[in-house]
Amino acid sequence: MTTTTITVKGMTCSGCVNSVTKALQRVAGVQEAKVDLAGQKATVTFDESKTSVAQLKEAIEDAGYDTE
Repeated sequence: MTTTTITVKGMTCSGCVNSVTKALQRVAGVQEAKVDLAGQKATVTFDESKTSVAQLKEAIEDAGYDTE
């Protein structure tokens, strides 16, 4: 398992946190996703044989948020 932190821009409320969390949890290989509204980041633990950081960022962007 690998853990990475992704900066998420555009979150303004707990609903945004829920949206990003759900988007990440739908990605195959994601074991855990913790989204921090105040820090504007998502910390994700995932199986690198099933997904990649690029795919995680794509899931966040598809949910309507920006990543770095």
